[in-house]
Amino acid sequence: MPEDLGVTEGRLSACPATPNCVSSQADWSDARHYVAALPLVDGVEASRDRLLAILEELPRTRIERREPAYLHVTFRSALFRFVDDVEFLIVDSTRAIHVRSASRLGRGDLGVNRRRVEEIRRRLENTPRP
Repeated sequence: MPEDLGVTEGRLSACPATPNCVSSQADWSDARHYVAALPLVDGVEASRDRLLAILEELPRTRIERREPAYLHVTFRSALFRFVDDVEFLIVDSTRAIHVRSASRLGRGDLGVNRRRVEEIRRRLENTPRP
């Protein structure tokens, strides 16, 4: 388990220099690492519950840590069982769900982390609100 996971002073950890990580808290000019935050459509609790429901539908997913405004989830690749750590920080004041998705091993990820975030975004935007 990486030691740099979690929230420090309201921020998720920065991505390493390698191209196997994306983060909504990276500088927007860093095209390799930046990905837009997910929209906070409901309050913190309702958004977390919607997000959890989506995550539980995705294959090879495990909820590692669940807090009121923070989630840490791991995804395992189907073939080689590589682990990716995905974190979500729900910030009511900015109406955003910040996200960081990073591979534990290797240098590249063939765009897997970015595609995963965009798939979660698509599902979140298309999930009916209660």
